[in-house]
Amino acid sequence: MHRIGSIFIRTRASNLCFAADFLQGEHSHHFTVKFSRHDPKEYTVNCDQPCTVLEAIKSTEKYKEKIKCADANIIMQLGKEDKESIVPTHFPCSCISDDECLIISCKKEKIEEAQEQQNKIIYPRDRYIVFFIDTIGGVNAKSKELFRSSVVKQYKTLCVYGEKGMTVEAALKRDGRFIDDLGKFELDEKQQEKEGASNNLQNEHETRSVEDVVKQSGVSVKRAVEKSGSDNIDEIYEILRQQFPDLKKWMEERFSGNSYEEELTLRKEDFGKIQQSFSEVHRVRNLLKLGESVCKLIDVGQGTGFVLFDNFILTNAHLFKGHVDEAKLQVDVDVWIRFNYDDPDPYLLNLKLFSCKKTFIDFDAVQDYAILELNLEDQNLNKNIEAEEIKVPPGLLRNFGPVPLNGKAYIIGHPTGGVKKMDVTRIIEEEDRLQAVNDHLRPYKDHLFTVHSIIQVITDQGIEHILSGGVLAEKVVTYKTFMYRGSSGSPVFDAFGRVFGLHSLLFAYKVGDQPHIVMGCAYPLHIMFKQFVIKLKESGNYELLSRVKGFIRVFLLQWCQDYCHVVQPQYLQSCR
Repeated sequence: MHRIGSIFIRTRASNLCFAADFLQGEHSHHFTVKFSRHDPKEYTVNCDQPCTVLEAIKSTEKYKEKIKCADANIIMQLGKEDKESIVPTHFPCSCISDDECLIISCKKEKIEEAQEQQNKIIYPRDRYIVFFIDTIGGVNAKSKELFRSSVVKQYKTLCVYGEKGMTVEAALKRDGRFIDDLGKFELDEKQQEKEGASNNLQNEHETRSVEDVVKQSGVSVKRAVEKSGSDNIDEIYEILRQQFPDLKKWMEERFSGNSYEEELTLRKEDFGKIQQSFSEVHRVRNLLKLGESVCKLIDVGQGTGFVLFDNFILTNAHLFKGHVDEAKLQVDVDVWIRFNYDDPDPYLLNLKLFSCKKTFIDFDAVQDYAILELNLEDQNLNKNIEAEEIKVPPGLLRNFGPVPLNGKAYIIGHPTGGVKKMDVTRIIEEEDRLQAVNDHLRPYKDHLFTVHSIIQVITDQGIEHILSGGVLAEKVVTYKTFMYRGSSGSPVFDAFGRVFGLHSLLFAYKVGDQPHIVMGCAYPLHIMFKQFVIKLKESGNYELLSRVKGFIRVFLLQWCQDYCHVVQPQYLQSCR
């Protein structure tokens, strides 16, 4: 069985580095080709990517020298037996066994109709059913021409393939060697030693799936129950026993070389990880309290922010793309901040709504952060709130912490603009990010087009930049998350409730309307804060600088031991 390899990655011009590691080399096999049945010379065709047999043969140096006719005039014999069976030129290479031989030759007349490009997606072997059609038709088909060329009648059978679930009619129509109008027909089945069954065309329309062609004529469990009722237990047991070999084969393929016991062990390990992910109640209670400082941004699209200190809000700069002129919001743009959006019922909300000043306190598109100032006198409050309750929640700067190397992480925000949510996740270390991407792709390994599409999307989003060696590899914190669009600007906490990052990037795609996130990223808060303090010093804003001095000292003394040798001199200089 030939499984999915790294072809989709290798065919891109991108320098995406995780390509070679994704199930590397799993599509790799070879077969031989002869350009005449009488020529003793065989040429090896190394097939390292999914393609048709003709495409694979064309890659050999001898093809142009030996073959001078159009593709439609080529005929391919499968195996070395005398005029046994022929395959179409678009036959999947994955259905050719290692060391199989194909004999290729040119004919004066057209053998098959050219295939449309959309039919050239090649899947792994287990996605196909292969069966054989006798070139001599049944009793009622002998008087009718069935093939585009009479040359095919020189061979005993035509090897036909179809994707699982495809009808026989569709498979024959796609084959290209049969005439367009076969009329109504049925298949006259007889057992044969080869894979599947050999079939004679009759004069009744064939609507069964290609799977049915290769099955023996037995009775299914479902049919037995329908026929004799559910109380015929002995007959059902006997049918199950007869079908056990197929079940065993399926189980062996399902577990891909691992024993069932090994799979159970993996499941137990997964359960252990789930148990470890449970959080202690006091930590969750603390995080919920800190979450009161998280807010939803309104009128600039979907976004999240949080109180940094006093009445200043930290969020992502990319949320304001197209709405900013020289560090100021455009005249027609107003930003409102909503706190306490925890309940979807607007009549039960204890909402606090503040407008923001037009000028940003700080705006950095490179580091992707923006700091807004709330208008404390401009509020639109729920009428149920008492005047003395009108307060901005406490800032999270007092809960600053260094970036943890690993362990748990908590994200609190407003995904898709909805009510506040919290995601409990784990940090993906830099050296493990490539494996995390591959693990996400693995369930799609039998769906080449899907894998290719996902890789295309996340590559366009720049995922190679956060993998080892990428320009952002050491500048971001990564994790698996469900926090989708609208959660940009959310605070990211460590296991002790210390905020260390700003949720800023997602590598995601959609299947229908359902979003799927490969990985989320946060920018470390200490880098943003350092940049903010330096800008305050450079701009001469000593009034605001004096308000953050206390936070700087707390940050340096309590939470930033890992970074003191890097940031302390700059911070201390900024605080003088």
